[in-house]
Amino acid sequence: MTSIYVGNLPFTASEEEVRSKFESFGTVHSVKLIADRETGRPRGFAFVEMDQGAAQKAIQELNGKDMGGRPLRVNEAQERQPRQGGAGGGGRGGRW
Repeated sequence: MTSIYVGNLPFTASEEEVRSKFESFGTVHSVKLIADRETGRPRGFAFVEMDQGAAQKAIQELNGKDMGGRPLRVNEAQERQPRQGGAGGGGRGGRW
């Protein structure tokens, strides 16, 4: 199974629209539209899971293609790197 990053989505895109865009290349196992934690608004990207061969074909065919007036950025998802330093989350930065 391959996880695909789909960026530059129109903020109006639905899970069904993303799924239908990828289904022509093979079985779509899941679609996860990412929303902002605080506002619930779409962040303009998603992750699609497909079998390896179908995923590679979808990446080749859909990267740069238009969706809602925006060129999609489609590539294999990378593992998220741990955050480094900064004044966020659990540190002693800021006021107390």
